[in-house]
Amino acid sequence: MASYEKLSSMDRVFLDLEGPSSHMHVAATMILQSGPLRGPDGGVDIDKVRAYVASRLHMMPRYRQKLRFTPIDKQPIWVDDDRFRIEYHVRHSCLPRPGGERMLKRLSGRIMSQQLDRGKPLWELWVVEGVTDDTFAIISKTHHCMIDGVSGVDLMSVLLSPFEDEEPAEAPAWNPDPPPGDSEVFLNEVWQRAMTPFTVAGAACEAVRHPRRTAQEIGDSLAALGEAISGNFHRSSDTPFNREIGPHRRFDWIRFDLENIKAVKNALGGTVNDVVLATVTGALGRFLEQRGFPTSRQKEMELRAFCPVSVRSESERGTLGNRVSGMIVDLPVTERDPGARMDAISHFTHDLKESKQALGAEVLAAVSEWTTHTLLTMGARLATGTRVYNLVVTNVPGPQIPLYMQGARVLETYPMVPLFRTQALGIALFSYAGGLYWGFNSDWDLMPDLHSFVEAMQASFDELCKAAGINTRAQAGNGKSESMDEPVGDTPGDRPIHS
Repeated sequence: MASYEKLSSMDRVFLDLEGPSSHMHVAATMILQSGPLRGPDGGVDIDKVRAYVASRLHMMPRYRQKLRFTPIDKQPIWVDDDRFRIEYHVRHSCLPRPGGERMLKRLSGRIMSQQLDRGKPLWELWVVEGVTDDTFAIISKTHHCMIDGVSGVDLMSVLLSPFEDEEPAEAPAWNPDPPPGDSEVFLNEVWQRAMTPFTVAGAACEAVRHPRRTAQEIGDSLAALGEAISGNFHRSSDTPFNREIGPHRRFDWIRFDLENIKAVKNALGGTVNDVVLATVTGALGRFLEQRGFPTSRQKEMELRAFCPVSVRSESERGTLGNRVSGMIVDLPVTERDPGARMDAISHFTHDLKESKQALGAEVLAAVSEWTTHTLLTMGARLATGTRVYNLVVTNVPGPQIPLYMQGARVLETYPMVPLFRTQALGIALFSYAGGLYWGFNSDWDLMPDLHSFVEAMQASFDELCKAAGINTRAQAGNGKSESMDEPVGDTPGDRPIHS
């Protein structure tokens, strides 16, 4: 057998959707205490970091593999990279003085504006000094065809440890498998095509043995597929951030106390995700009003968020690739009362969970595995091109205990979701050690006032807290709000210096 692995249809979609302006990598910016990673010169010991990451790669074999394409159908496959060098992937950079959170946001945006090189393993890890005297940052980039949010959390548990003084184990020697020849890949493709009728016949025999169960499963699947497809013909309202995007990005963030989120949930009903969506809804209403887009007068306005839903089973924990479906949620931006917004979203998401919308996307992915990935890609392009939803809001649960990298404690971690062709704003959340960390990714030109949206998030959450009878405030970054609108002397085309 050839020493390669095919991408699933879902993984392939994120390759197909990538273009000059739509970068399909997921990312995160983490802020860590320097601690034992501080070198004799006061900077971060990059050699120690590289050696540590290299020592963990045997637990993540995909991180030493690159893409190649089959000779017949040009299908992407994973093969070992016999020229892999850790120095290319773990990069070293530094903020200009005086450093700080605002400069880190700008650097994060510029790094996220650069596509990953498909000729190499599709990931980068940037070690950034100069955030403060005793902290540094790690900016990670991984192509979405390799991981989804939940598998990304599993990888985080490989690179980070709950133990402050854990000693890294010695890595086993790595010997890359030789790349398969074209003839070997060709013969395997022919063999797989020849075996397809037998696979279908096996499924048919199973259906004959259990006709009642099969009929029920087929009925459920068809109903689910119908709900998923019908949603693609329901167009959402136009907004100033649903335009053709460019290649450059802005990145901003905010931190909320998870205890306060849960307090709002307990007081007003619903779930943590409902509080998240209610906060986003209030912020969108405020932001659009500031842009001169009067939502209060638009009684028929329909804004929708696509919310990814993991369908990864417990047995699949720790595996790479994408096991994700999603639901499209209506956001009542014309509702001025925060309690009523929360109530409307809670009822809507409850009804969605009773529907088969999320299952429908999974059925579509399964059908694509049997036929062609094009079916799933067309569905994704139809959803984004016809504005079925206005933005993506994804919430990934993380560990609620502190994590360390060789004794350097992770203080904050802000995730990033990629932008699609006509969506200039994406929102990702990650819960960690008692905090809920929000990352806002936007197009540089269409959202020059991204920080105004972050401030609208603050005000929206304050409204919910007031409605819930909670006297508290969210915290922006390290407990302070830093304007992104002040000139800092950079341009979208600037490239950070790295070694």
